[in-house]
Amino acid sequence: MQALAKEVYQNNWPKFIIVLTIFIFTSCGNLKDATYFNDVPQNYEFNAPVGVSEIKANDLLGISVNSINPEASEMFNLSLQSTFETTTASGQLSKLSGYLVDTEGYLKIPVLGSIKVAGMTKLELEDFLEKELVRRELLVEPSVKIRNLNFKVSVLGEVNSPTVITVPNEKISILEALARAGDITIDGNKKDVLLMRELEKDGYGKFMVRIDLTSDDILESPYYFLRSNDVIYVKPTKNKVDANTAAIRWIPVILSSLSLAILVITTR
Repeated sequence: MQALAKEVYQNNWPKFIIVLTIFIFTSCGNLKDATYFNDVPQNYEFNAPVGVSEIKANDLLGISVNSINPEASEMFNLSLQSTFETTTASGQLSKLSGYLVDTEGYLKIPVLGSIKVAGMTKLELEDFLEKELVRRELLVEPSVKIRNLNFKVSVLGEVNSPTVITVPNEKISILEALARAGDITIDGNKKDVLLMRELEKDGYGKFMVRIDLTSDDILESPYYFLRSNDVIYVKPTKNKVDANTAAIRWIPVILSSLSLAILVITTR
């Protein structure tokens, strides 16, 4: 029995080493697949379009109204505002006060009443409110500034720290979002990153695009700068999927080989 076990070990151990070596080397990835912007030329300048987002249902808007009469402006800055709790990227609760666009796309503003704002840009709404305040003789030389208070993006998948990122300044690139999520892991597929974005018109429909971060095309893409409620999903590489599948498949072989090796060693 001992002689048979030793003969099996001697005949199959070299084969096991060869197979294991081939498995390790075939699972190694391409360096270009693991790095960003491989085709960027030297001294490359780019100008990615920022894009202009339209106001949608459930947007929380911060509206600041000023004029030559501060007391008259106060009613638009304080009255009928709603307070909401939101969770920051660190998991802490934060309170936001602003005007909430309802599910029909309307905004209720003191004296001015309900205004259909869905589909308008912030600049268009600012201009509309300033003209309306003058037309109704409510303020003299009014100045209106609007911010989206619940601007956020989500990063999921093969990143070191999946997270929801709040963006107070309403401007964030896909690279900054990935950086805040701890960057893509070595097992993340940089050539096939999914971006899910809401349709501008209704705020409910969504569409997805595939982004290749190893190419410089993203630098001038309309998807370089993110919009509110964008979701980034980093898929795992084929190597990782294959490695996990192969690991499950090879576990019985490895355990059997180790058991055989231990048997031979202990019976010497």
